[in-house]
Amino acid sequence: MKRKAIIFGIKGTFLTRKERKLIKEDKPWGIILFSRNISTIEQLKNLISDIRNEIKDKKFPILIDQEGGSVSRLNKIIDFSLFSQEFFADLYRKKKKNFVDYYKIYIDSVCNIFNEVGININTVPVLDVKRKTKPPIIGNRSFSRDPKIVTEIGKICINLYKNNKIATVVKHIPGYGLSKKDSHLYLPVVKNKKEELLKKDFKPFSDCSSLFAMTAHVIYSMYDPINTATHSKKIINDIIRGHIGFNGILISDDISMKALKYNLEKNAIKALEAGCNLVLHCNGNIKEMKKLAKIIPTIDKLTQKKTSHFYSFIG
Repeated sequence: MKRKAIIFGIKGTFLTRKERKLIKEDKPWGIILFSRNISTIEQLKNLISDIRNEIKDKKFPILIDQEGGSVSRLNKIIDFSLFSQEFFADLYRKKKKNFVDYYKIYIDSVCNIFNEVGININTVPVLDVKRKTKPPIIGNRSFSRDPKIVTEIGKICINLYKNNKIATVVKHIPGYGLSKKDSHLYLPVVKNKKEELLKKDFKPFSDCSSLFAMTAHVIYSMYDPINTATHSKKIINDIIRGHIGFNGILISDDISMKALKYNLEKNAIKALEAGCNLVLHCNGNIKEMKKLAKIIPTIDKLTQKKTSHFYSFIG
């Protein structure tokens, strides 16, 4: 499989001529969709069909960032903004006996849309443990301050998506909850001790199994005082692959985010050199996409193997 080790976003609700050419000729590993790409079910279905026709692959990875709550990309179809991960954690505490039934209704509803239009990967669950930070960056995107609850609901989430043949991307590995800055805009630095991180922030990622994971653009200074997890061989090898034991496809968070300090091309290459299998570029800027397509290598052997597993998984 000759695919470039990158996932691109596109600009609008239909493919432009330049986007078609890029997908057809440069063959990114996948495409990720956002609110700007969605107006109706029929439009979304046609867009995804067009993408797959260009690359001639009926199982081509189409991702979406549909967490619920404040990160709801399907709201023009159905408004899911009420259903944050915190909402479901509150429900879990109040209605634990019937929680799976309630959560299943939500996830099945989301997956019915996914399966109708052709989306096969969702970037959930957020396994970041909520911490007492000011400002509270992760907020209601986290299930809980209790890593046990994060783990328990995370496992249920992954399994319910699996039952619907939708793959999941756990994030933001190894843990974003202690961040006091938004990595879209600034570089977060976590200075907490290793013992605390291992016991609390990293724990849900150790206990939940997913085909994919997305890195945190965060410096964990007790491990690597210079590089974010996305750019850190030590974090990826020793913590994500070693301690946590993640053996799936590791995707960088968006390489155009301000937390990464280099130019776009260097951000991408450093992520791959550190051990990310794929890099993510979300903004749909065709000039940037063309530049990246020229320098990004084809996927490595692990990614080829795990992509085959993913294709088998979705049936």
